[in-house]
Amino acid sequence: MEIRIASDEDWPGIYRFYSVIMSEGRTYAFPEGQTLEEARPWWMERPPGCTVVAVDEGRIVGSAKMGPNRPGRGSHIGTASFLVDPAYQGKGIGRALGEHVIGWSRAEGFRGITFNAVVETNGPAVHLWTSLGFEVVGTVPDAFDHPEHGLVGLHVMHRRL
Repeated sequence: MEIRIASDEDWPGIYRFYSVIMSEGRTYAFPEGQTLEEARPWWMERPPGCTVVAVDEGRIVGSAKMGPNRPGRGSHIGTASFLVDPAYQGKGIGRALGEHVIGWSRAEGFRGITFNAVVETNGPAVHLWTSLGFEVVGTVPDAFDHPEHGLVGLHVMHRRL
């Protein structure tokens, strides 16, 4: 598997699973039902951030976007978001993307990484980020309307670099 910077031509391949994940409504508080072009600015980062793709045998199987969490005096802390094609989950792609983001963030001079909204019922994500050195620093109660569990919390997770 290769992880590389995403090009504009990669967007339809990312959107293929982006649209599925958003329509499931279990992990992101992004708008549902977005068209290809409506969704593009929600995922394809512009500098100083960037978007990467994980490619396996010529197929885009995951993606991450990363950059500063806040502008100005908050720009020394990074953030990131991750997608793995549901057909490829459980194969280490999320971990590889997470490790890539940590390395990229360190190389870009960030002092830490904060994930602002990890759905507390997303056990695989919470486990993965904890195993990569992130900790839950707070939980916003009832901040996410989960399709099966109703109102659940959103964890704020952080890792120093």
